[in-house]
Amino acid sequence: MEHEFSGNDRPYALRADASKAEITKLTEEAKKYAFASVCVNPVWVAYAAEQLSGTGVKVCTVIGFPLGASTTAVKAFETKDAIAGGATEVDMVIHIGALKDGDNELVEKDIRAVVEAAAGKALVKVIIETSLLTDEEKTRACELAVKAGADFVKTSTGFSTGGATPEDVALMRKTVGERTGVKASGGVRAGRTC
Repeated sequence: MEHEFSGNDRPYALRADASKAEITKLTEEAKKYAFASVCVNPVWVAYAAEQLSGTGVKVCTVIGFPLGASTTAVKAFETKDAIAGGATEVDMVIHIGALKDGDNELVEKDIRAVVEAAAGKALVKVIIETSLLTDEEKTRACELAVKAGADFVKTSTGFSTGGATPEDVALMRKTVGERTGVKASGGVRAGRTC
């Protein structure tokens, strides 16, 4: 299981004020409970990878997070830098404004640049931020992610107006079929079925 500790309804390892002590606590718990991966901001990738070396716990990081408003070139560079630091999974946020403008070419190019930067060295999960999108936009975002070669589509960052809903997860699964993974994230709570 991927684990992101929460505080104030935000994953604490991804907060701007996440401290080295908190990242250490996260990696210690990841080792103790054999998490599949931990997700940290890019500045903590190398440290988390060092702490988790030899354990089998993967290091995930976020690209263009949380707004998706970085340029495509920056997202590609950030991906390469994260992989060099030890990340084996990257969660990129799409260019939400471009999707809303109907600029499918730019959205696909943005995703493809991260996929190509990961070049088989890291899984790519595409965060579409479902709380900001219509169902048509969610469908289009998923289709573009599949077309660009992403490994997963992911509901949300946990930093916007809402998180995963069962309806969003069902729509995303229907859209991507079995070709691409679907991850519910941001706002998922115990006892809630997605």
